[in-house]
Amino acid sequence: MIKPLQRKGIVDPMITIAIVEDEEAYAKQLTEYIEKYQRESGKSIRVIRFSDGDEIVEKYTGEYDIILMDIQMKFMDGMSAAEAIRKRDTKVVIMFITNMTNYAIRGYEVDAMDYVLKPVSYFAFSQKLDRAIKRIPHKAGNPVIVNTADGIVRTDTSSIYYIESEGHNLIYHTTDGEIKERAKMQDAEEKFVPLGFFRSNKGYLVNLEYVDGVKDGCCIIKGEALLISRARRNDFMTALTQYMGEH
Repeated sequence: MIKPLQRKGIVDPMITIAIVEDEEAYAKQLTEYIEKYQRESGKSIRVIRFSDGDEIVEKYTGEYDIILMDIQMKFMDGMSAAEAIRKRDTKVVIMFITNMTNYAIRGYEVDAMDYVLKPVSYFAFSQKLDRAIKRIPHKAGNPVIVNTADGIVRTDTSSIYYIESEGHNLIYHTTDGEIKERAKMQDAEEKFVPLGFFRSNKGYLVNLEYVDGVKDGCCIIKGEALLISRARRNDFMTALTQYMGEH
């Protein structure tokens, strides 16, 4: 894994790149090119390697910003893998690596950003990688992957007003509407509390950034009154005061 660079004490937002390549020599070359690009650009990059299309499809988590995908592979070709990924993730940036232009053109059917022809030169690769990074959706806060029934939805903490528990599901109330995920509130609490959220009662995990005030035992978020349980009231006010002081 490529280690993120630090510049003057500042760590750039991490970019995660998946390399899907069955030829070891090409995978090594791409990794070396990314290392060189990281040194030149100062960007923080994490690389995850997959040796075939079926491997990334089977293990797909949605954490990748960019996928560098070989088209011709033994078990699942890159085009089939990209089609499977697109059904679950519409935002990840896909760039094909190939030695056949006619295959590369088909990449546009799966909204591939571009293709790099083998043999790969560093200059051409760095230019295309720079373009790919500029295509990554802007991350205003901490990136969040939500697994819905229809596939993966990418958002970030700054777009989430609060999370509501409903049976065995969680409903994310966001700037773009509601997102439903089959998950436990306890798991969400462990994940989001360190990111500025607080569980105001059994059913709500609120983003302290959006708390407009506290009235009649409720916190007000975008005009909605969300109950603060009596047992959590003092801790909630302490957390809110601390958050406001830090931000």
